[in-house]
Amino acid sequence: MAIEIGRRQFISVLGGTAFAWPPLARAQQPAMPVIGYLTSLSSGPADIRRAAFWQGLRTTGYVEGQNVASEYRWAEGHYDRLPALAADLVDHKVSVLAAVGGNPSAVAAKAATTTVPIVFVIGGDPVKLGLVSSLNHPGGNLTGSSFLLNALTAKRLEMLHELVPAAKVVGYLVNPTNPSSQSELTDVQAAARALRLQLIVLNANDEREIDAAFANFSQQGIEAFFTGADIFFFNRREQIVAQAAHYAMPAVYHLRDFAADGGLMSYGTSLDDAYLLAGVYAGRILKGEKPADLPVQQSVKVELVINLKTAKTLGLTFPLTLLGRAEEVIE
Repeated sequence: MAIEIGRRQFISVLGGTAFAWPPLARAQQPAMPVIGYLTSLSSGPADIRRAAFWQGLRTTGYVEGQNVASEYRWAEGHYDRLPALAADLVDHKVSVLAAVGGNPSAVAAKAATTTVPIVFVIGGDPVKLGLVSSLNHPGGNLTGSSFLLNALTAKRLEMLHELVPAAKVVGYLVNPTNPSSQSELTDVQAAARALRLQLIVLNANDEREIDAAFANFSQQGIEAFFTGADIFFFNRREQIVAQAAHYAMPAVYHLRDFAADGGLMSYGTSLDDAYLLAGVYAGRILKGEKPADLPVQQSVKVELVINLKTAKTLGLTFPLTLLGRAEEVIE
């Protein structure tokens, strides 16, 4: 009996000691850094560039779930949600805030904090947007990568004209809630005048308005169309491509995903490169570097993707001048 009591006492003491160890051990270990991920995109398959961001982070030694945690906030294409989502991430004490999925994410992140390091992925000029002082010397708590998405919108109109030179009335679909839409429109109008094209501009910022815009385009005799470089349209690309097919309208889009999903042609920057660069910068900041000292990286790889299957459906033949420049041809 005496031995049995001793054993119970030993187990009781051991259990008490074991219970006390984990909190002490946790207190001695550094807290895992957290990446806050703010995007205008939808969650799941729509945010297909997220893997490129984490790939870039891995090159600096950080692996999600192993030595760095993550907090995600998706605006689902609704730009008005971004300020509250950015503020929520700041409240969660994230170590770095990745603001991706278009210019509005970066603008909202900047407004939310002046202390949390921010790495952005945008399609415009970060100096004109007021995000950084200069490309080489950002000077604040923001840096990241920019690409030529918005700057190429007028070029897409020129390529559309090259493909269908007989089309004299062209439609342009714009999301009016995007702060960059007006500057894009100015460039597009200038390009349309130079090409002597009549430009019909229609707004859309929800699914119903997209359908209505295509019906309006058809009624006004639109012979071809293109869209603004907008994340909202990317989120709705299947709907847009389906409507283009329904009305048999040739179109050029701003990202290769449209052509991969059945769109006629896309011309724009490779977003994978931009997201990868942002991931590398996030890792470097976690290692102690300051955003103010990291020059804004510019992703300049431009790719033309052509869908010959869709062209055949529309009865179009691509000129050799375009085919020869294509990064990828889908047959």
